[in-house]
Amino acid sequence: MRLRNRRAPLLTAAVAALLLGATAPAGATTGTDGGGWEPAPSAPWEMPAGERCDAPVSGVPVVDEVERLVLAAHADGTPATVLYRGPLVVRVTNDDTGATHDTDIGGTALVRYGTDGSEHWSVAGPVLVGVAEHGGNLGRGLYTVDGLFTLEIDADGYRTVTQAAGGVDDLCARVGA
Repeated sequence: MRLRNRRAPLLTAAVAALLLGATAPAGATTGTDGGGWEPAPSAPWEMPAGERCDAPVSGVPVVDEVERLVLAAHADGTPATVLYRGPLVVRVTNDDTGATHDTDIGGTALVRYGTDGSEHWSVAGPVLVGVAEHGGNLGRGLYTVDGLFTLEIDADGYRTVTQAAGGVDDLCARVGA
């Protein structure tokens, strides 16, 4: 597994702002609580054998207190820039054997959504990254990526993780899949 590792001043500045409690700029979309933050629940998921791991795997949130703050929207009203925060633990299961692993993926992320379907993530802390065969600079798999990093998702789905600091945990190996 090969990751690009370089200094990332923009990432560091974005992460510092996130960790220091960045607030929404004037004009940011507000949520239902009046403070701008709104729940952003994660759905359970299933992956057939060979899609991410050799065996079929599934994931179910066991702790999900993630919320989002929409900082900017595209002209059509869809979110353009969103800040995510909050605890998230997902139980990953090898559906053939029943082996499980609970992974903490409650990082903080600033995500910019392109109108072409691309995404740019600036992240502090762990998030879940799934990669298809030939679909990223990590091999096919399901990973908890932790630390300070960016995740670029091209419009075609290709994922590039660039770490400034941190590590990668192979969840397929954790559950024997």
